[in-house]
Amino acid sequence: MKIAVIQASSQKEKNPLLYESVKYAAGRQGYEVINFGIFPDETETYSYVEVSLQICLLLESGSVDFAVTGCSSGQGMMLACSSLPGVLCGYIQSPADAYLFGRINDGNAVSYPLGVNFGWAAEINLKSTMEALFREPFGCGYPKEEAARKQRDTAVLKKISCLSKGTLAELLPKLDQEFVRSAWKRELVCEYVIKNGTDHELLELLKRFRE
Repeated sequence: MKIAVIQASSQKEKNPLLYESVKYAAGRQGYEVINFGIFPDETETYSYVEVSLQICLLLESGSVDFAVTGCSSGQGMMLACSSLPGVLCGYIQSPADAYLFGRINDGNAVSYPLGVNFGWAAEINLKSTMEALFREPFGCGYPKEEAARKQRDTAVLKKISCLSKGTLAELLPKLDQEFVRSAWKRELVCEYVIKNGTDHELLELLKRFRE
């Protein structure tokens, strides 16, 4: 599994801690973790909505399999991500949230609150939350005696999400083009998607935004 770490500019000073926490937890499972910032030394700022589109680009292009993100509350990023095609993002503020989301909801992104209640010893909760998220295979169901029902419900949810939101290739031309370009101008994300993306229709469309 390839996992992207990327959070909004409002919490860019937390990026190293978020990355190290994910790398520690996911690395133990043999997963690859790629840090896309937003880095503390970046002068350009990106809102949680712009970052959510970058996450969607990474996931929908097939460049990564999963994304760990966040903003000050974690809520805005979760809502923004889940409004986009191909993204099912959960809000996780504790190990229990993370564990249940991974086992039951089986989404492809999580959003963590990096500002609210982020005080003394907050790094312990963050690390523990990421460990719980990646502890077991995704989508295995919980509790075990109800796993089959949980998996059926999750499959229905994913189908509804797919049908109601369509594809990113269909959505991009309908969005404000300056907004799309503002998200797409980050070279780190752009170059990674072009190099590693597998959705050729989407890649051809994205290349037009660089012209």
